Amino acid sequence: MHIAIAGNIGSGKTSLTRLLSNHYGWEAHYEEVEENPYLADFYEEMKRWSFHLQISFLNKRFEKIVKIRDSSNTVVQDRTIYEDAYIFAANLFDMGLMSSRDYNTYLSLFNLMNRLIKPPDLLIYLQASVPTLVKQIELRGRPYETSIRLDYLKNLNERYEAWKKSYKKGNILQVNIDENDFVKDSTALNRVFNKIDGKLHGLFNNIT
Repeated sequence: MHIAIAGNIGSGKTSLTRLLSNHYGWEAHYEEVEENPYLADFYEEMKRWSFHLQISFLNKRFEKIVKIRDSSNTVVQDRTIYEDAYIFAANLFDMGLMSSRDYNTYLSLFNLMNRLIKPPDLLIYLQASVPTLVKQIELRGRPYETSIRLDYLKNLNERYEAWKKSYKKGNILQVNIDENDFVKDSTALNRVFNKIDGKLHGLFNNIT
C-alpha cells in the first residue's frame, strides 16, 4: 500500500512520516528538502529560481513514485506529486513569481507524469493555521526558511483547502494540527493512529 502525507510547509509531514514508519513498520520515503540545490536561492529570489526549484522537486517526486510502485512494502511518503503542481507551482504563477511560459512548460511535464502514476491508497492531509506553521518553522530552525513570506504561506494554505475539497483520487484523512500536536502529545498521536486504523480497515475491506 501507498500512504502519502500532504500539508503546507511546517505542518509536520516529516515528523508524522517518521512516527508512522516506526509505529506500523512502514517503509518511509522522505522529501529531500535539504538536498535540493535551488531551495536556498529560491527563498532569497523567488522569481528567478521558481521554475528551477519546481522542476527539481517534480523530478525527485516522480522518481520516488517509481520506487514506490516497484516496492513490495507498504510505503509512507512525505509530500505528494500533486502538491507540487496544484499547490506550489500554481501559487507561484498566480503570485507572478513564475512566468506563463515556464508554468505551461511545467504543467505539460506534470500532466505527462500524471498519466503514468497511480494515486496513493490513503492521503493524510495535515491542516494547520499560518501561526502554527510559523511556530513550527521557527522551532526547526532551518536558516533558508527564515525569509519565507507570510503571504506565501497564507496563499499556500488557501490552495491546500481548495485542493482538499476537490480531491477525488482516493481515500483522504484530514488531521487538524492546531488541535492535535502529535509530536508533543502522545494522546493526540494515538488519536491519529486510531483514525488511520479506521481508514485502513476500510481499505483492506475494499481489497478483499
